[in-house]
Amino acid sequence: MSDAEELIRLIKESKKKTPTKAWISGSISPDTVPEGVKLFGVDGFFFLVGDYEAIQGVIKDNKNRVEDYWFEISARNSALPLLDYKDIPARIEPGAIIRGKVKIGRNCVIMMGAVINVGAEIGEETMIDMNAVIGGRVIIGKKVHVGAGAVIAGVIEPPSATPVVIEDGVLIGANAVVLEGVRVGKGSVVGAGAVVVKDVPSGVVVAGVPAKVVKQIGSLKEEKRKIVDDLRGV
Repeated sequence: MSDAEELIRLIKESKKKTPTKAWISGSISPDTVPEGVKLFGVDGFFFLVGDYEAIQGVIKDNKNRVEDYWFEISARNSALPLLDYKDIPARIEPGAIIRGKVKIGRNCVIMMGAVINVGAEIGEETMIDMNAVIGGRVIIGKKVHVGAGAVIAGVIEPPSATPVVIEDGVLIGANAVVLEGVRVGKGSVVGAGAVVVKDVPSGVVVAGVPAKVVKQIGSLKEEKRKIVDDLRGV
């Protein structure tokens, strides 16, 4: 489990960055490009990748040779980079936003528009569906399904708060909300639109606002809680 104080210190001490891509028509002297800025192209057209202020400096130093330019800025004064996906053995679809210091287990599926904040841990073969939000330091077990639009509350502030824990095999319905400090027990189901404000025991179905136990998992048809292995894997 990630330590809140450590994450706070990391954010405080990090050099805030404004990641920028720049397309430049004209000429650039390589001697004016500082460390940390990547320069690609040939005389007449260049492409730069780096921090906004550094790229601005390059353009200023070459102002008599630059004919025109265009910026694409992906964040402003960002404290942490996004997670580097290239070595993660999971399926991460376009449009997902995953911060650094997140752990993604093998054969997970992260769908379009999902947001996973710093310090969260996602267990193997878990699916985070479209537009779901996983807050900071949330712990999610194996073979969980977090439904579209669900919100699992994060706890970086206040740092003393207890993170949400979703145990193995849990199904969380679309647009459900699980509040900070809650533990959802193994194999349970949280109904669509439910607001979970207290711990959920293993093997039950909860629904409503606030969520309450409405039945035991054994009374729920298998097809209503089936995890499909074919959707997982890379």
